[in-house]
Amino acid sequence: MRLSLSLSLSLLLLSLFLPLCFAANVTYDRRSLIIDGQRKLLISASIHYPRSVPGMWPSLIQNAKEGGVDVIETYVFWNGHELSPDNYHFDGRFDLVKFVKIVQQAGLYLILRIGPFVAAEWNFGGVPVWLHYVPNTVFRTDNANFKYYMQKFTTYIVNLMKQEKFFASQGGPIILSQIENEYGDIERVYGEGGKPYAMWAAQMAVSQNIGVPWIMCQQYDAPDPVINTCNSFYCDQFTPNSPNKPKMWTENWPGWFKTFGARDPHRPPEDIAFAVARFFQKGGSLQNYYMYHGGTNFGRTSGGPFITTSYDYEAPIDEYGLPRFPKWGHLKDLHKAIKMTEHVVLNSEPTYISFGPSLEADVYTDSSGACAAFIANVDEKDDKTVQFRNVSYHLPAWSVSILPDCKNVVFNTAMVRSQTAMVEMVPEELHPSVDLTNKDLKALKWEVFVEQAGIWGKADFVQNGLVDHLNTTKDTTDYLWYTTSIFVNENEMFLKKGSQPVLLVESKGHALHAFINKKLQVSASGNGSDITFRFKQAISLKAGKNEIALLSMTVGLQNAGPYYEWVGAGLSRVVIEGFNNGPLVLSSHAWSYKLGLQGEHLGIYKPDGIKNVKWISTREPPKQQPLTWYKVILDAPSGNEPVGLDMVHMGKGMAWLNGEEIGRYWPRKSSVHDACVEKCDYRGKFRPDKCLTGCGEPTQRWYHVPRSWFKPTGNILVIFEEKGGDPTKIRLSKRKVSGICAHLGEGHPSIESWSEAENVHVKNKAAVHLKCPGNAHIATIKFASFGTPEGTCGSYSIGACHDPNSTSLVEKVCLNRNECRIELGEESFDKGLCPSAAKKLAVEAVCS
Repeated sequence: MRLSLSLSLSLLLLSLFLPLCFAANVTYDRRSLIIDGQRKLLISASIHYPRSVPGMWPSLIQNAKEGGVDVIETYVFWNGHELSPDNYHFDGRFDLVKFVKIVQQAGLYLILRIGPFVAAEWNFGGVPVWLHYVPNTVFRTDNANFKYYMQKFTTYIVNLMKQEKFFASQGGPIILSQIENEYGDIERVYGEGGKPYAMWAAQMAVSQNIGVPWIMCQQYDAPDPVINTCNSFYCDQFTPNSPNKPKMWTENWPGWFKTFGARDPHRPPEDIAFAVARFFQKGGSLQNYYMYHGGTNFGRTSGGPFITTSYDYEAPIDEYGLPRFPKWGHLKDLHKAIKMTEHVVLNSEPTYISFGPSLEADVYTDSSGACAAFIANVDEKDDKTVQFRNVSYHLPAWSVSILPDCKNVVFNTAMVRSQTAMVEMVPEELHPSVDLTNKDLKALKWEVFVEQAGIWGKADFVQNGLVDHLNTTKDTTDYLWYTTSIFVNENEMFLKKGSQPVLLVESKGHALHAFINKKLQVSASGNGSDITFRFKQAISLKAGKNEIALLSMTVGLQNAGPYYEWVGAGLSRVVIEGFNNGPLVLSSHAWSYKLGLQGEHLGIYKPDGIKNVKWISTREPPKQQPLTWYKVILDAPSGNEPVGLDMVHMGKGMAWLNGEEIGRYWPRKSSVHDACVEKCDYRGKFRPDKCLTGCGEPTQRWYHVPRSWFKPTGNILVIFEEKGGDPTKIRLSKRKVSGICAHLGEGHPSIESWSEAENVHVKNKAAVHLKCPGNAHIATIKFASFGTPEGTCGSYSIGACHDPNSTSLVEKVCLNRNECRIELGEESFDKGLCPSAAKKLAVEAVCS
């Protein structure tokens, strides 16, 4: 008997802790995916493996799981894997197999979006640049070359997944796979080649025989059995193209991407929750956040052009891997509330009820008597009260209340009860000289190497006229030198009068530094809205020979749009005005060209290439000097918090640590004349320009440096500065949660008020929950008030009603603990205080 009990216990433990390992039958009908005969309501989270590092993957996936996520979704990045034809790369950040195994070990499902075109604000949309230069190739249309290479890579990935037994049909975590990406939006632009290509892609995918369904997002004509899915800020009104397909949402955008020089977009958690609740209210069964963790565009992987190195996306998990509160917590509560309705929602048809303008409900009941309701107020301004089943319910504007028993509200999308975290980038303070960890770096020993302005070594070629930048570099580098020279006669009037001629340049993109006689005269660039640019700038010329060296730069390649691979870059017109004989048109002159930088060519940012040039040592590195490489050796920052490189005092360039590519930096500021908001209004439909902040501030100041890239000592930081900055003001800063807050009312709906075990609602269970990150503890209660507190996190104040014992009561429960829970109904607060007031508890605490 003991042996049998022990064996049973062992099997139970194995079932709890072993990853998915039994073959599953994944099918679908009009209502949902069906896995081994069970309908599934699924919450999915996009986490792109190359936008973080392997050392971060387990915690990212665990944080997603703790946030109520069932599925991890990722693209497969073709140009990160097939570096040249048949030259495959699956190491480091591109170790797809390792990533899938970590998902499997966490007990989560996976959606694999093979594409292999992915868009994703990723360089060239994920398609290898070399493919563009295979003769007679046109991307994403009925083109033999493109289809050949696309099928070849798709098959390679499918076979790799089969080899590892990763498809659910083999016992793995992959329950869905995607072919192509948002092609339906542009299919008609490709004329007669569009639809045949889309149908071919679907047929090619199905023929791979992976044993799980295929999806095509935004593909309105996706043929059976491929499921078409929705990408948008809102998908509640989406209808699949067949009554036999389930309603799926592959991209719900909880924030938005950023471009250098633009403002910061924000999507409030209340609106995200509203969109998700409406989707499931209206029959949805699978919803994916794009992104749940955005991560970082390391190296030269960002697209756009002009997409920032940060791909934070204001996602529920931030770029550095920390849950973003209150967004992460609010959505976690939402997921739990939705899961309470899963069985009845997926196994019954809704009854629609209209309560008048902007007020409606969808009620699900089954034969057992189970009932769940979603009540929505879609008015963009006004709160409403509704009578439902003889009970009165208050709904804030633009909100959904979820009633898992058709009686009790456990969640309202507009009422955020999750804690809020205040996060700061904190520079390390100075340590003794024996420990130079993360301080003002001017105390360190610097080494400097200065690039030549113009041709270094020999020109790669000389040609009359201006060449296309991309066709020349083929994206092997961001940089291309255009150089020529002119002779200025001493009789030119601008020399005699002391005036200046004017340089006129027109460019297809993306950026330019103009050097005249080795001196930087002007920098110019396009932006995320218009990559092209044109400028006129007065310049200094001398009598005799003048050298003109124009450094053209790309800032990530086009990643989407019809025929996007044909969008060029580089100079299209160069003229100097002010000569006696009229404008000097240089566009057709003989130009000498050089690809890249000398430091790039010699690999001086790599540990094994550091000695390929002669560095000049100094404790006072030159400031505001263009075309300069800086090298410094430093210790790892103390602690274990995530680290960012503060580049606000630099100009534009690239950075590396121990040979790892941190990426492009450019603390380019948005215009002070742009419109920004102080507070986001969640009510009404969201759009990327609805809630913007950061006017007059750098779009990106800090650049993520993963902890796993640091050694304890002897870390080599290399920076290439294009136009000039102050390297002594570079800092390594740690991302820290400086404080946590919570604000909850007595009448707030609460997930904790629902007893799942007994399937009943328990009153007075609403509670404030505070939790410090990691092993930190609550060191101080900065503010606590039970009554009618006012303000927001970081600026709370006591209202007309206040229990003077609030702070001591909260301290008793919370001090010196990692987390605490303060129940409004059970703590000894003065309940008789201001009897007519709706009382709340607001708390702000410091973690250490």
